[in-house]
Amino acid sequence: MRGVNLPLAGITVVSLEQAVAAPFATRQLADLGARVIKVERPGVGDFARGYDETVMGMSSHFVWLNRSKESLALDLRQEEAKEILRRLVAGSDVFVQNLAPGSAGRLGFGAVGLREEHPRLVYCSISGYGEDGPYTQKKAYDLLVQCEAGLVSITGTPETPSKVGISAADIAAGMYAYSGILSALFRRERTGEGATLEVSMLEALGEWMGFPAYFAGYGGEEPPRSGAAHAAIAPYGPFECGDGEVVFLGIQNEREWKKFCEEVLGREGMAEDQRFDKNSRRVENRDALHAEIEGVFCGISSEEVIERLEGAGVANARMRTVRQFLDHPQLEARNRWREFGSPVGTLRGLLPPATLDGAEPVMAPIPEVGEHNEKLLAELGFGERDSATSGRET
Repeated sequence: MRGVNLPLAGITVVSLEQAVAAPFATRQLADLGARVIKVERPGVGDFARGYDETVMGMSSHFVWLNRSKESLALDLRQEEAKEILRRLVAGSDVFVQNLAPGSAGRLGFGAVGLREEHPRLVYCSISGYGEDGPYTQKKAYDLLVQCEAGLVSITGTPETPSKVGISAADIAAGMYAYSGILSALFRRERTGEGATLEVSMLEALGEWMGFPAYFAGYGGEEPPRSGAAHAAIAPYGPFECGDGEVVFLGIQNEREWKKFCEEVLGREGMAEDQRFDKNSRRVENRDALHAEIEGVFCGISSEEVIERLEGAGVANARMRTVRQFLDHPQLEARNRWREFGSPVGTLRGLLPPATLDGAEPVMAPIPEVGEHNEKLLAELGFGERDSATSGRET
């Protein structure tokens, strides 16, 4: 039972979704108490179910994106299945889809038709490049959108461009879909009107590319690839210590730079060195700057480096592996882990980042394909009569 104190209690979301972007958006809504009904193909379901088998036989992507949802398996090639979906949408508040461009319309579930029939409906489409323009029909996997948005060109080392290690374009699109849906629901409370939202992966990631876009557009040159360093700030990034460990640090202003020189490096007067006396000069003389810093750090342990940085109020971090992140003491101290169910047993996951006082987020199980068919069909007044309305393939 979803708590009535959750912000989206009473909101029903129907999502014709697959892969990452739309499932990411709808899982955020489910976390806040919305009832999310995930429409999948009979048998195989969302193809992200088959990406890997690393979570006790389940896909790590699917586990991440699909807790707290109900699964309805429908073969939308059949008219009966379409009628079931039409009836389901009629009783919902939000409809989300991230099928190939034009596919939802060809199935009879395009934005114009559904909004005319249901004026209060919030309809959200997520696509790779948008619903018009020369790239509309272009396939849009996350890596490819990272390339088109210029992200790969600024990520990696000077020798090797690299993609970001997470699905940045999908996540960006999912987050803007999520916030857009919340905004539309808020407006509906005041006006009674629904909304038609369109989010493209390219434009969502383009917003995240703001700094490099302004840098390149007005600076006359592309931001250089700088690995874990920063293209426009120094010192910023990794430095090796005497015990072989690497410590990351970042200086944000001249006050911090002076304290860093005096209290961390023990180098009185270095802050006024003409090579380093403002950030732009430190960037120009980065190699010399790094040599000065590592000349000090190589003689002391990483523990001592961090102790000095903390004492001087300089931002710093250790580079943790993903496994080490899972055991992070800060997450443990803040009680951020919860358990939730799945077809393969109990799993552990982080609470959603936004903490609302008095509202424990929903952490309900991950569904099997078509697990909720019988319940949902009964609610809608249908019997489970053939493969169009079951979890079985024809």
